[in-house]
Amino acid sequence: MRYSTVALLLALLGQAPTPGASWAVGSQVVMDPTLICKKTRRLRGKVADICKNEPALLKEISRGIQLGTKECQFQFRDRRWNCTTARRSLKKVLLRDTRESSFVTAIMSAGVTFSLTRACTTGDLIQCSCDKTVKVARYVSGGVGSGGRTKDMTGTGVTPPEGVPQDTDWEWGGCGDNVNFGYRKSRAFLDAPYRRRRSDIKTLVKLHNNDAGRLSVKNFMRTECKCHGLSGSCTLRTCWRKMPPFREVGYRLKERFDGAAKVIPSNDGHRFMPEGLTIKPPARTDLVYSEDSPDFCWPDRKTGSLGTQGRECNATSPGVDGCELLCCGRGYDSRQIREKVNCKCRFRWCCEVTCSTCVHRRTINTCR
Repeated sequence: MRYSTVALLLALLGQAPTPGASWAVGSQVVMDPTLICKKTRRLRGKVADICKNEPALLKEISRGIQLGTKECQFQFRDRRWNCTTARRSLKKVLLRDTRESSFVTAIMSAGVTFSLTRACTTGDLIQCSCDKTVKVARYVSGGVGSGGRTKDMTGTGVTPPEGVPQDTDWEWGGCGDNVNFGYRKSRAFLDAPYRRRRSDIKTLVKLHNNDAGRLSVKNFMRTECKCHGLSGSCTLRTCWRKMPPFREVGYRLKERFDGAAKVIPSNDGHRFMPEGLTIKPPARTDLVYSEDSPDFCWPDRKTGSLGTQGRECNATSPGVDGCELLCCGRGYDSRQIREKVNCKCRFRWCCEVTCSTCVHRRTINTCR
């Protein structure tokens, strides 16, 4: 039995593959790396090397998968399919090439990239460190009209970072996030099982969405600077590169999900193209899919849909979280509950806040 990246993702989520293509359903708690490798010992190549020789790396990959799963559940919390892992739903969704699976694939890839990069910066991986490859340069200027110039200490022609005044000395320094290491290792682990089947449309879609997830981290690195000088005068700034917050990555990929393109195999059989002739070819950062999604209104074991019966909805919202859309036109039931909440809070000198307890009534709407 040949294992795929889908199997690896589900093993890392606690849904480990077993012989005969059956799946054991577990929790979302990140499993011990040694146990994951025992479940995937038939693997070969780069993934096998990671399991055998780099247990610390595998642990960070596990954390990245969990990070991606939690972000998926946050982004889809108000949709008909809410990225649940209950009753093998996520496994069933990943086995198809729908718009939903494109997001899951990308956010998992982004999570692994993010986790590995962060581990390098914090020193949790011995095979890498923070990024020290940016060449040191100093910007020297005498102000407007004074003949100021850029003096590059390494001959690279580096210009000042955004936000650094033109009459301020600055230099690259410190330790930035080593996103290149995270990108490479994420690609090695997640893409390797597909490399031999690149001409298959499903493989092309998976590889594309994997890379879109990684680029959502790598392409949006930001510059952070620290001021130096007497009395905070900021006569010198040290700057480094840092990853965006992962919540920002999630929002960005969610936008890509909303604009994902359906694709079909191209004539040469080695690429894909948009299904519609008037649709422009997707960029590397776009998400793509090849199968239409189910409506997720009713339970369907084949597609992984759990339906929306019993889901809480917003009766006043016209959006996807509204009762009309979320309940698929079936209607909803309303009930009132009483909740105890802190109220009338006061600050008392020193360092103490006292609150009263109030009882509020709240209406809950659930889909029929």
